[in-house]
Amino acid sequence: MAKQKKVRGRITWRQELKQNGELYVLMSPFFILYFLMTVLPVAVAIGLSFTYYNMLEAPSFIGLQNYVNLFVSDEIFGIALRNTLLFSLITGPLGYILCFILAWLINEFGHSVRVILTLFFYAPSLAGASVYFIWQFIFSGDAHGFINGILMNVGLINEPIQWLTDTKYTFTVLIIVQLWMSLGTGFLSFIAGLQGVDVSLYEAGSIDGVKNRLQEMFYITIPLMKPQLLFGAIMQISASFSVSVLSTQLFGATSTNYSTHTIVLHMNDYGTVRYEMGYACAIAVVLFMMMLIFKTLVNFILRYVAND
Repeated sequence: MAKQKKVRGRITWRQELKQNGELYVLMSPFFILYFLMTVLPVAVAIGLSFTYYNMLEAPSFIGLQNYVNLFVSDEIFGIALRNTLLFSLITGPLGYILCFILAWLINEFGHSVRVILTLFFYAPSLAGASVYFIWQFIFSGDAHGFINGILMNVGLINEPIQWLTDTKYTFTVLIIVQLWMSLGTGFLSFIAGLQGVDVSLYEAGSIDGVKNRLQEMFYITIPLMKPQLLFGAIMQISASFSVSVLSTQLFGATSTNYSTHTIVLHMNDYGTVRYEMGYACAIAVVLFMMMLIFKTLVNFILRYVAND
């Protein structure tokens, strides 16, 4: 009987290939590129994380030693882990909610105004390196800095605040700039999702007892935007966990007392400066698992909210 089921399974698979073979051929370039650019590098990184590899000698297997050193001996990684988690827990939800609320408000305007506002809010994510120069001027530590100049003119402070070097302010500055730059691809997906909602559903909802716009958002808009909400969540998680360039451009390669040091910066330090690739891969695997856990958690929350 088991043999008969196995044969039927083979026949079904062959029939599937025969009927939809051209579709698999058309999809094959994507699958090949995805395997070479995503699956294979992740598999190699996991394998190298169990080795000592300095890029000059062949990798030597050391088991879990990299992970033991990471969580037991590496104090800087502990700081980076704390900073990354705190940064993600603040900027992730806030940036996500900010993207959705702004997209929802912009969607209420007419086409011309909506296009202008979308471009206005999306532009910071396209500005590139110029963004960092603007924020360095705003938070400059001398009297000519934008914020220091305002605060000194109104008499709130007597001497300039070192926004980019004082550990009391650096992490807050990083959060502010990240939130300002968070209106990226996820924001555009929310705009597209809102545009795709059938207006007649709101009319049907009003007949069924939906009384205001807030109820429309929770009972109609959010359930219909589940794919866009999930995509935006993934983009926001990736951005909050992988922050590195922003910190480097604002505070230098190493911030004061590692106040804005993140896991990605720690990984780059070992991978591109010290060339300890095995240890760097172990850091990458830990980061990958953290992002996977948070993505699963967000997916569960969105599924609950969308189906509520």
